Amino acid sequence: MMVRSLTLAMVSLVAAAEASGQMKKQFTVENQEKCEAVNVSLRAKTGNCFIRPSQTSELLNIYSNQDLEEYAHSFSNEVRGDMCFIKLALEQEGQRGVSKKISYQVFGGEERPSDKFWKVYLTESKPYSLDLDYGLGNANVDLSGLAIKRLKINTGSADVNVGYSSGVENKVEMDTFYVKVDLGSLNIKQLNLSRSRVVVADVGFGNVFLDFSNKPEIMPSVKGSVGAGNLVILLPEETVPVMVHVNDSWLCTVNLCKSLKRTSENTYSNAAYAKDSRNALTFDLDVSMGKIIFKEKAN
Repeated sequence: MMVRSLTLAMVSLVAAAEASGQMKKQFTVENQEKCEAVNVSLRAKTGNCFIRPSQTSELLNIYSNQDLEEYAHSFSNEVRGDMCFIKLALEQEGQRGVSKKISYQVFGGEERPSDKFWKVYLTESKPYSLDLDYGLGNANVDLSGLAIKRLKINTGSADVNVGYSSGVENKVEMDTFYVKVDLGSLNIKQLNLSRSRVVVADVGFGNVFLDFSNKPEIMPSVKGSVGAGNLVILLPEETVPVMVHVNDSWLCTVNLCKSLKRTSENTYSNAAYAKDSRNALTFDLDVSMGKIIFKEKAN
């Protein structure tokens, strides 16, 4: 039975009495023992958004240098069985529309980056499923030491950076690391620390960078689809077995690094790869009009 929890959520819509421009707590979701896992859906249509680990027990803490009345938002929290579901949508007021952003990217013009931000903190003590959707602006996602079971990132025209700044790996095995880019860019560093079984990249007109430069503890299966954008993949050292299958077209470009040799039609592998290798990094990619580039780790 679904239980709506006002008391459980302990939602704080606080405009703290601090000096203008300083961080103010906006939302809080308290920890509950019956919640064994957390599902967070975050939509940020505009502005700058940061996600960081926190050593506190709260399931969610959000700070901003704005007051609540300065931006549109919606928030909900509910418990279903042992799962806590949190939904949050944020939109900075007075920002230009998508059409103007596209016009700027194509034709150029004066760009005025916003100094308004939201900082989102997640506890290290609970496993999460994250569904992150960014429209315009910038986002930085630091997953160091968190327990992420599933991750989905969708970016329209936003520029998103994902990484593990402190070098601490994911506390649990991740089922799927899924990213989708329309016009923006998404850079993912230290993918080996995600401990993901499956990595999926869906690229429209934007750019995606996947960093596999360090040997993963868990060798993922990587699936990718590229429309008219660019997918750049940084491979680990040559001792790690790698196999690549690419479905391409005459309109696309595929640049392979020197360690990858053709073994059959549309299939390539390095010298460390043996047929039916169980512990190999594998890629299954489709590209129509865009570009796929493989790079080797620098010695």
